[in-house]
Amino acid sequence: MYTFESRIRYSEVDEHQHLTLTALLDYFQDCSTFQSDDSGVGMDYLKPKKLAWVLNMWQIDVNRYPKEGERVTVGTIPYMLKGPLGYRNFFMDDSKGNRLAVAQTIWTLLDMERMVPVNTPKEVAEAYPVEPKLEMEYLPRKIKIEGEGKALDPLIVSKHHLDANHHVNNGQYVRMAMELLPEEITPHRLRVEYKAQARLGNEICPVYYAGAGLHTVSLNDREGHPFAVVEFTENAK
Repeated sequence: MYTFESRIRYSEVDEHQHLTLTALLDYFQDCSTFQSDDSGVGMDYLKPKKLAWVLNMWQIDVNRYPKEGERVTVGTIPYMLKGPLGYRNFFMDDSKGNRLAVAQTIWTLLDMERMVPVNTPKEVAEAYPVEPKLEMEYLPRKIKIEGEGKALDPLIVSKHHLDANHHVNNGQYVRMAMELLPEEITPHRLRVEYKAQARLGNEICPVYYAGAGLHTVSLNDREGHPFAVVEFTENAK
């Protein structure tokens, strides 16, 4: 288990002074990066070897969004390494130890030159001691889309969408999708399935699907193939 302490910043909250879902995702993503850096197998180690961890999916379940100024503990637990795949939990707790949110993720280690999965090297695997996975409802990686969607105005990938691997950052897909939700929606579950990497200048064509308490946005290329599918549940309980 790896943890760090933080405090919810004004820049991370919405109009009601609660942490946003995308800021929560950023906390979790930063937590995994901190663990990798502190273990000596971060980007500075992987990049010369032409390796990178690429995210396949997110599932985040929120019990409560903390308010501005609250002190929190953010943690991550790698719970399985299998070939090129890494399985990792995340959590955020308040100052009293109450669990605010929990997440599961699946990652693939890629050879970035050949763009193929590679088995996790021994020295990398040893940096992530696995522990029992957290208690939560583990949903499938693949997101099923049902019904007829509504095509919305396309977006163009800009420089601010990119990460250090020069493709759209995982959290940016969620931000794009959240901008398309009705204003009154407060998601308490997020699922994201990543399918392809969007790069600078790519056109992203969103298609929005609405159901009873369920909102799905497929962020497609011009031919209708998804870069990512993002699903929001209003109440996961």
